[in-house]
Amino acid sequence: MARKLIRPRLAEMKSRAGSKALKSKLTTLTAPAATGRKQVPPAQTNAENFYYLKQMAGKTPMVIVLNDGEQLRGIIEWYDRDCIKVNRMREPNMLVMKRHIKYMYKERDRRG
Repeated sequence: MARKLIRPRLAEMKSRAGSKALKSKLTTLTAPAATGRKQVPPAQTNAENFYYLKQMAGKTPMVIVLNDGEQLRGIIEWYDRDCIKVNRMREPNMLVMKRHIKYMYKERDRRG
């Protein structure tokens, strides 16, 4: 004897359940995870902000290497979306545009 799967039709579900219950079921079925699609990653991870805040709080001496190879040594005083301000010893402070920075590292990491 074969068993038959009995599934209610969508029209019957609408008539039985309240509109709120049905809407919640339909939205869970059409969520990106349910359809097999990947979710779009966030536009910003805030890792850069976290790094700058950590170096500013610790007053960590940094080496900033510019695109042309020039190196700036100093402490990051503040930053915004486009630039950082570097306090330097025995030299004038500098406002450096982020687009001109090749990379940066902690000064003590270079020594040893």
